[in-house]
Amino acid sequence: MLVAASTFAASVLVALVAVALVHRVIRRIGRRSLLFAGLARHAHRPALAVAVLVAVQFSLGVVAQGQWRPIALHAVGIALILAGAWLLAALLVVAEDATLSRIRVDVSDNRHARRVHTQITLVRRVTVVVVGVLAVAAVLMTFPSARAAGTSLLASAGVIGAIAALAAQSLLGNVFAGIQIAFSDAVRLDDVVVVEEQWGRIEDITLTYVVIHLWDDRRLILPTAYFLKTPFENWTRTQSALLGTVELDLDWTVPVEDLRQELRHALEASDLWDGRVCVAQVTGAVNGFVRVRALVSASDAGRLWDLRCLAREHLVSWLRARHPGALPQVRVRDLPRAASAAERPASGSDNRVFGESADGEERVQAFSGPDQRANGAERTNGAERT
Repeated sequence: MLVAASTFAASVLVALVAVALVHRVIRRIGRRSLLFAGLARHAHRPALAVAVLVAVQFSLGVVAQGQWRPIALHAVGIALILAGAWLLAALLVVAEDATLSRIRVDVSDNRHARRVHTQITLVRRVTVVVVGVLAVAAVLMTFPSARAAGTSLLASAGVIGAIAALAAQSLLGNVFAGIQIAFSDAVRLDDVVVVEEQWGRIEDITLTYVVIHLWDDRRLILPTAYFLKTPFENWTRTQSALLGTVELDLDWTVPVEDLRQELRHALEASDLWDGRVCVAQVTGAVNGFVRVRALVSASDAGRLWDLRCLAREHLVSWLRARHPGALPQVRVRDLPRAASAAERPASGSDNRVFGESADGEERVQAFSGPDQRANGAERTNGAERT
């Protein structure tokens, strides 16, 4: 018994020392290499677990005796399978992080880089899920009863697959939608989108949902299938550079050419403008105002928003200081004064609705009530007697 315990302790100690030495070497190399830095950060604990379990299994196989030996070996084998899956998933994450570190997204035109980041991020999640499923399947296959059940289930895999597909139709639809998004290039990480009348950036893409970081720091979470079924705006689909508009409703006296020159001076003085587009045009002249639209450009959506606000503020300040008459105005014209009773024309003139003629009198009676018609008849008879 003492020999078995000594062997067990010695093997575990050797495993711990070996892993510690390797970890120290990798950390030292990691100061100059991102790959080894990732190994030291992610793979140390799973490697330690695998080494200890290997040492325990070796010790049990050499010195263990009795009826508990198969049970102990089985338990250690299951733990070793799970630790190996953990180590494999960590190595995959390290490899993917090393790949992502070589692709820079902090450049002006980062469309390709964001596409690769999106694909690698989703592939990482898929591989981790697959490794986990395979580990669980390997653990189940270590039990004889599970192997027999697996053989019987394999015969009815079609029926079970159909039932599972119907039960998890929404979940599977989102999973396949996430994979399709990763490789169809419809939306990528850090894309600027307008979804549900909300403006924001794609912050995270998973197999089942997409997280959008809105401009006011809220998060809009949508299922991945949404982006395959519902139209949405992607402002950075082909390139990061964008065009934006600034519209002003002004008076008809606005000096358009001076405003156009002032807009260019304002953009040239700002580092937000990328130098591509600077246009000012009158796009509407209806009723009491004219609409002036300024078209500006920037290298990305964030700069474009700030540039639009800057151009709008500058033009408003310039108009107030230099051309206050060009600001929106409402003009009121005095109407002619109504004539007084003394100034009205003589009664014989044609100033009534139907006139003073005989035909006019007949129209008055036709469009008047009974009392008015009676009064009109009396006036007519009086005129005849006279």
